[in-house]
Amino acid sequence: MKFNRFIVCGDSYSEGMTDEVVDGNYRGWADRVADEMAKHSDNFTYANLAIRGKLLPQVVADQLPEALKFVTGKETLVSFHAGANDALRPGYDPAVTIEKYKNAVRQVAASGATVLLFTVLEDTGNKGKGAEVWKKRFSDFNKAVWEVGQEVGAHISNANDLDFFKDARFLAFDRLHLNQEGHWRVSQGVLELLGYPFDSAWRTPLPPAKPTPWIKRRITGVLWFFVFALPWIIRRIQGKSSGDGRTAKYPQPISWPRV
Repeated sequence: MKFNRFIVCGDSYSEGMTDEVVDGNYRGWADRVADEMAKHSDNFTYANLAIRGKLLPQVVADQLPEALKFVTGKETLVSFHAGANDALRPGYDPAVTIEKYKNAVRQVAASGATVLLFTVLEDTGNKGKGAEVWKKRFSDFNKAVWEVGQEVGAHISNANDLDFFKDARFLAFDRLHLNQEGHWRVSQGVLELLGYPFDSAWRTPLPPAKPTPWIKRRITGVLWFFVFALPWIIRRIQGKSSGDGRTAKYPQPISWPRV
């Protein structure tokens, strides 16, 4: 099925951090998917409501009602991906988050739209207690994604069976968001999933990485802590978010691609 409208809800992953910047906005996998979808529809429109740092309740309360206004039937594809930020918070309640996530997906499906969901990479290749907590939380979350996805007949983009996605070279310097190469690969995977033309090279692993000198690793680690980790900790203490005061880059459907 070819779609004539693409609506995106979510957080930084769907906003496009930290892909290349185009016209003042991160491009991201969703813009890249929209580029290809537009080639196969005479009147294609695209909206991206995603905002970095948003928690699931915020996405459900603020973005979902807006997205549902724009649904015109099965020919509208709605991407819904939220909950990862919740799982990273100290007071995370999986039962509450998972139930809210499932109900949101059911609302999207009930609108008549075609649904696109994402799992979160469980095994990042890291070691230690933090990596174990990450794997446990997202394993449970992903199980819920599959359950409700199969219930409503959603398309599910899943990277967990692709070992090469553990490669840290797909991440930006913040070690959390995808870089340009990462977003490109996600976009091609989504296009393949949806039945659009795609570049099969997205499944090709990067060549083996060259060893990084010890001193460079140490310097990089220190810079990462002060540039990204420490500000994140301070925001958590202050109850603030990187998305505070930000608005969606494409809050309503617009003709795409932009000229």
